[in-house]
Amino acid sequence: MSLVWCPARRPTGLGPTAPCSGSVRGISPLPRRARPVLGCVLLTAALLGCAQPPATPAVDTAAPVPAATGAPEAAAAPAPAVSAAAPAPADCTNGTAWSCDQQRRFAAASAYVARSGGGHGYLSAVFTDRRTGLSWRVGATRQPGWTASAIKLAIATDLVERGRAGAITLSAADRRDLDAMLANSDEPASNRLWAKYGDDAMLARFRERFGMPGVRFVPGFSTRAYWGFVKCTSDDLAALVRHILTVTDPADRGYLVAAMRAVAPNQRWGVWAAGAGNQPGNKDGWSFESDSYGKHWVADSVGFAGPGERYVVAVMYQVDPRGALADGVHAVSDLVALLFGQPVPAPVTVPAPDG
Repeated sequence: MSLVWCPARRPTGLGPTAPCSGSVRGISPLPRRARPVLGCVLLTAALLGCAQPPATPAVDTAAPVPAATGAPEAAAAPAPAVSAAAPAPADCTNGTAWSCDQQRRFAAASAYVARSGGGHGYLSAVFTDRRTGLSWRVGATRQPGWTASAIKLAIATDLVERGRAGAITLSAADRRDLDAMLANSDEPASNRLWAKYGDDAMLARFRERFGMPGVRFVPGFSTRAYWGFVKCTSDDLAALVRHILTVTDPADRGYLVAAMRAVAPNQRWGVWAAGAGNQPGNKDGWSFESDSYGKHWVADSVGFAGPGERYVVAVMYQVDPRGALADGVHAVSDLVALLFGQPVPAPVTVPAPDG
């Protein structure tokens, strides 16, 4: 959930314009003031600049990562392995750990991204199988985009880890704010936690500890770093969830995983579209932003699905200025549904446009 700004007031100790009290649900948002034109850097081997990236999928390999929980992996997963001796259909490729079914899902997802792009709509996704260590990507997964409230998952992870290390002491009120921030993306709770604990050093920990090198505060709107003015990449969000599932203390991991599986209806989209049978958990973000090409909606979703949180999924969509919030929510959700072989359009809840 993102902010409805009240330009006439500023909160004590916070740089950006103060958010309105609560959210104005069902009312179109007040757009944020024009942001400075920022250089857009696309880190690919062949292209630098701000041109729209191709939707060609990419697959890379990594060392297998063990599952975070003891849940059995014998249950049907979205990408069941096939015997190396089995002949591959004409539309499948031998010599890959991805099953033919999953390869077909990737093809459908890639075609969907190609159709959903165009103009200044930038849709990207990272899909990682933690059992094999393989990752599949589509779109410009290293191109920075507005995080909206998806960055609140990183805030929560940082706070519980620092609390366990004794670097900070989280009060009962802080814990309640953490719960609200994760459950329904509560803005006042998020602002209280940031005012008390958030700063440039927190963003630096996201980069260094969580493996999110693309995280950056966008200056020009506040006298200090603020969570509402942050960009990162799809790869960054995927790295955050992998950190939660493999590095975070088991007790804190259990808290975060349970919270992501119990989100309020306004966050039941995006990774949620993997389907109830895959026990998804996610943190979503949506907001109305400005870039050099115009004002536009943002719809981001990051989380996990499958037995033992086997699959990590991160999707970011900087919606074309001609699009609406619902377009972004449905696109992100349908992309996830295709990756898990679920029907589309995915049955999801579109949040109120209170960004």
